[in-house]
Amino acid sequence: MDRWAGRVALVTGASKGIGEAIARVLVKNGMVVVGCARHVEGMQTAKENLSSEKGRLIPMKCDLTKTEEIESMFQEIKKQLGGVDVCVNNAGISFFQDCKTGTLPDTKAMYDLNVFAAIAVSQRTIQSIQERNMDDGHIINIGSICGTTIHEDVPCHMYSPTKYALGAFTEGLRHELRKEKTKIRTTMINPGFVDTPLARMKGIAEAFDPGNCLQPDDVASAVTYVLGAPPNVNVRHICLHAIHGIL
Repeated sequence: MDRWAGRVALVTGASKGIGEAIARVLVKNGMVVVGCARHVEGMQTAKENLSSEKGRLIPMKCDLTKTEEIESMFQEIKKQLGGVDVCVNNAGISFFQDCKTGTLPDTKAMYDLNVFAAIAVSQRTIQSIQERNMDDGHIINIGSICGTTIHEDVPCHMYSPTKYALGAFTEGLRHELRKEKTKIRTTMINPGFVDTPLARMKGIAEAFDPGNCLQPDDVASAVTYVLGAPPNVNVRHICLHAIHGIL
């Protein structure tokens, strides 16, 4: 991780849960982290709590479902910091719906955030890296184990396709960057059930037994693992399960 000290990381959905944990660990490793979310109040407290660390946290408000706000955010990052070297597309939403009756508005909301926002942020990150003539960087997309396996008895059948799509995009992007002979790497991280505020709102009570779920810091550790790999190593994808997890 030493080579990333002082470099700029953009973490989406950084106000709580997995995103907050990722932003925190990157700051502790010396990175300048732009944490973006629709609500940044919690990040202001996190910024103060991290003030003595090697890196720093810069909260930025952005609704990732609005392309114009993504554009404005990248312009502001360019103005303040020069550009983005690493993006972690963590922001996402899940509705527990089945394929037969899931509503189109809810399905569209999932695709807008889980897929299209991640694509837009990834594309703009690569543009930022290349326009500064940098030859390295990293696109890290946070998926889900539901994006690798269709679970028969888990009501996420309308959510799973969004994470499958994100995985396909990540792998397609890897091929394109490899052909260009760049050192920009791509990684898909697929965690199982994670104990987050959103999951607690929507999950099953028994899932929150400590042995049955991951913690946000577990996913954050996977992010530092892939970033810390030697520059010639691209960790393409990681699947994380709690040792006794139901997912």
